[in-house]
Amino acid sequence: MAPDLWWFAYGTLGLVSGFMAGLLGVGGGAIMVPVLAMVFTASGVPHEHVLHLALGTSMATIIFTAVSSLRTHHAHGAVMWDVVRAFAPGIVAGTLIGTVIAAHVSTRGLAVFFACFISLIAIQMAFNLKPAGSRPLPGALGLAGVGSGIGVVSALAAVGGGAMTVPYLTWCSVPVQRAIGTSAAVGLPIALAGTVGYFWNGWSQEGLPAAAVGFVYLPALLCLVVTSMLTAPIGARLAHRLPVTTLKRAFAALLVVLAGRMLWNVLSV
Repeated sequence: MAPDLWWFAYGTLGLVSGFMAGLLGVGGGAIMVPVLAMVFTASGVPHEHVLHLALGTSMATIIFTAVSSLRTHHAHGAVMWDVVRAFAPGIVAGTLIGTVIAAHVSTRGLAVFFACFISLIAIQMAFNLKPAGSRPLPGALGLAGVGSGIGVVSALAAVGGGAMTVPYLTWCSVPVQRAIGTSAAVGLPIALAGTVGYFWNGWSQEGLPAAAVGFVYLPALLCLVVTSMLTAPIGARLAHRLPVTTLKRAFAALLVVLAGRMLWNVLSV
């Protein structure tokens, strides 16, 4: 597994995604998946595996960012652990089911789903759409059911679930800081289950790169983790000094462009 020119691309992507995640609180998967898909295509990965490998690799990187984020929010007492425990069974089951679904969906189908999902996230980000707290949290069974849905979608889009968990908890009258902290904790079981699922479902696939473990490409994972951990703290520090609202709108536009470009590349093959 000797380094090559593509490792530079993975490292650069990690620097950018880590910085933006720290600055705007947006999961790195939103930018990693479309860029990884384009890099994998350019490096000769078979078309039928491009999106699956991008999703699996991106999901594996979330493990490391989730641990870091979880520790920070727990130190500030912002994690509602009873809610996390209620979410967890549904989250794990839904995420595993989502990876099975992804393994049986074509690259084109996954690209269409991802582009639509990211476009919705971009709209929410650009216009700062937030639901008003209008109901109480459901019981454990209800949270497990909601968690399963969040898990399925998170697996298909390789995100930590924050784009869905935070609005849901806010809708259930949870203060936004505690919603964000709890969502960070929920991101860890999503990442763990998603990584296991993409590893398992890709294990017997033919035509994957030699350094891939299932649908997780190790060189990209290594570069992304190392470089994103360098720039995420920088972005977090600058979050209090830069015009975040304006940057969110610009980043939302970038996400739509990247997702659209990825979709165009996939559909044109």
